[in-house]
Amino acid sequence: MDTLELLAHPVRLRVVHALRGGRVLTTGQLCALIPDVSKATVYRHVDLLAAGGILDVADERRVRGAVERRYRLRQDRAGIDAKTARALTPRDHEQAFAAAVATLVAEFGAYLDRDGSDPVDDLVGYRQHAVWLSRDELMGLIGAMQAAIAPLLANEPTPQRARYLLSPILFPAEQREEPSH
Repeated sequence: MDTLELLAHPVRLRVVHALRGGRVLTTGQLCALIPDVSKATVYRHVDLLAAGGILDVADERRVRGAVERRYRLRQDRAGIDAKTARALTPRDHEQAFAAAVATLVAEFGAYLDRDGSDPVDDLVGYRQHAVWLSRDELMGLIGAMQAAIAPLLANEPTPQRARYLLSPILFPAEQREEPSH
């Protein structure tokens, strides 16, 4: 499987999200973080991600006669580069977007199902804004968002931090009008 095919699946994308921030986890720990998916399914998708080079085995040890592996995310393989994105067909983009949205829906459902979830106290947001932007304004917005988000991607888990999913989605909602002369 190529990287896009590996990442364009909601369960595999959830595994990738769970391992961001330098986490090193066993498949059992991943199952606990994705409780709405069967253990067999999580194990199968972890195996696919490892075979595809998205995950590395950080270490392994014997536990009750079985080998327990701890996995880490290969940051350099856990995304789609610009060259690959340009080569995608509209249908490929649609499938990748559908996987991303399905992942968000599943992650949000799992969050709401947890004891003590409180969307107001947890500052949950899911707003949509329609904005009119020139190409230069759009590039400025993207740059400002990257400048705000990029440094935080290196944050490692600590007891004071909660893992949040931040999913900026940006696309033109209608075709730009050509200026009339």
